Amino acid sequence: MLIEQARRLARQWVLEEGVALPKFWGAFLTGSALWADGDEELHPSSDVDVIVIADPPTRTGKFLYGGVLLEVSAISGLGSPHDVLSDYHLAGSFHLPCVLADPTGRLTELQRIVARDFAERPWTLARCTDAMDRVRRWINGVDPSAPLHDQVTSWLFGTGVTTHVLLVAGLRNPTVRKRYVAVRDLLAGHGRLDYHEVLLDLLGCAELSPERVERHLVALETAFDAAAAVHAPSYRFTSDITAVARPVAIDGSRELIRRGLHREAVFWLVATYARCLAKRAAAGAAGYEDGFLDLLGDLGVATVADRRCRGDRVLAALPGLWQTAMSVC
Repeated sequence: MLIEQARRLARQWVLEEGVALPKFWGAFLTGSALWADGDEELHPSSDVDVIVIADPPTRTGKFLYGGVLLEVSAISGLGSPHDVLSDYHLAGSFHLPCVLADPTGRLTELQRIVARDFAERPWTLARCTDAMDRVRRWINGVDPSAPLHDQVTSWLFGTGVTTHVLLVAGLRNPTVRKRYVAVRDLLAGHGRLDYHEVLLDLLGCAELSPERVERHLVALETAFDAAAAVHAPSYRFTSDITAVARPVAIDGSRELIRRGLHREAVFWLVATYARCLAKRAAAGAAGYEDGFLDLLGDLGVATVADRRCRGDRVLAALPGLWQTAMSVC
């Protein structure tokens, strides 16, 4: 299926079902399916991200619709054009023709303004600052008393948002799952693959071999299938750990390994492992922690002290990250 066909199906879902959400006043595309060329094929390990504006903002999650894996999230509203231009996720959507439904006409006007001003340097710097602030919030938010999967998630996303600082500076898509692949491409284009090694080192996977990453993926597969089998509707990301979402979480990671991008696959491998354990915990189930701890040991974040030390390294690297971002801006 072509990307453009998938976008049309997303719009169809919004018009048929999304509009029934309480206080619905619009919907828009986001993510890689928005940034990609409409004539490209939608990869089997890709989903199509839709954000619905409704109140209350109920997360629908991942589900199949017309042969496309949609991921539908919701927000209660949007701020001013200034607010959107300063937010790197929202601006990344609204600088492109993202609007799927717009009963009030406000989203269309907002999209026009953001598209016009998106590449202006002051707004680019504002979004880079937004990403830098998110790194600090994630890292400083690591709670040593929280469950292991929550501690790791805070450290992981704080570390991973370092890639977004650079992607935002380069006016690239701040993608989620393939962020390390995207930032590698950006840095290669600027002759700075040396800094990609810095980013991988902060994540702890710079020296990991393909065989080691493959071994961790095999362990994750077992944990994923066990977590997919439990019912945990209260868990925010429960739909990410299901049979229909398996191509994204598992097959997508294996594809990167086979392409020689095994280190770049590690971020989403860890994120998915943490979500598997979180979903099982929400269902009152335990188990499968040993493989997770083995992976964390390879990354140097197996203990609270390790995670604090690695987080401090990320914070100490921020001045160099900003300098690198300005060189690709």
